[in-house]
Amino acid sequence: MSFALVFPGQGSQHVGMGQALAEAFPEAEASLAEAEAAFAAAANGGPPASLRAMLAAGPDERLMLTEHAQPAILAVSVAAYRVLAARGLEPAFVAGHSLGEYSAHVASGTLSLSDGVSIVRRRGRYMQEAVPLGTGAMAAILGADVALVEQACREAADGEVVSPANLNAPGQVVIAGHTAAVQRASDRARALGARKTVALSVSAPFHCALMQPAQERLEPELRGLGAHDPRVPVVANVDAEPKRDAESSLAALVRQVSAPVRWQDVIQRLAAEGVTTYVEVGPGTVLSSLIKKIHKDARIVSFSGPDQLAAVCAACAN
Repeated sequence: MSFALVFPGQGSQHVGMGQALAEAFPEAEASLAEAEAAFAAAANGGPPASLRAMLAAGPDERLMLTEHAQPAILAVSVAAYRVLAARGLEPAFVAGHSLGEYSAHVASGTLSLSDGVSIVRRRGRYMQEAVPLGTGAMAAILGADVALVEQACREAADGEVVSPANLNAPGQVVIAGHTAAVQRASDRARALGARKTVALSVSAPFHCALMQPAQERLEPELRGLGAHDPRVPVVANVDAEPKRDAESSLAALVRQVSAPVRWQDVIQRLAAEGVTTYVEVGPGTVLSSLIKKIHKDARIVSFSGPDQLAAVCAACAN
């Protein structure tokens, strides 16, 4: 029996996340304290903000800002991971969805928690600044395969950017690009046979060519980190390949900014490697829902609070 830990991406944040963990487990409290210090140090002259205060009391609109949501989710995810690690749970593989790949690399020792919090705060800022608010959009295309979505994007582009951004699960592809192009591609996808399209409430068009300026800003900072070879292979979003050394790990994180998240391929690779159990570590259960559609006979549990610990330990022991 082989298990993998998977870490959620942006959108899973909510006020109050991580509080019960910190109250129940000293390793979680220590993790959040470490993250708080790194978050403050990464402010870069911006307005002061307390990560712990936002986690505890919000407000929602402040926590949802990309620059805040990304380090907040990473901090809580790593705090939860360290609770599991303290109980001897060592996975065969780790992976994460978009931002979650950074959490996976902190868990695997590629990056320190402080560097992880600092770099994703800047990643969030650069992604937000790459495209003026309102210029870009994202939409979920449901009930269509990737080929149909790619066709809809090609036929609707009209000189603008629109492309698949998240290949999440069978029948669930998210597109990103210029606002008008995303709307045209959504309309075209329905005309080609997609069951439904849903405009997403996001602050920027992630994982498409419009993120290239953010990628260029982030790359030298990522490559300048004191990275280590991961203890546990990290299956990357960009190519669904396990990364086992620091150089290829950082290269995958660089490419990930403007490349699509191939989550379906990631889970299929984990299944091919013999993974039978998945633990979603951190806030929410979005990944658990996606995994059920990809690896139908897998065992899936989530860990974001003390009351879930016994079930996780039992699932990973059997």
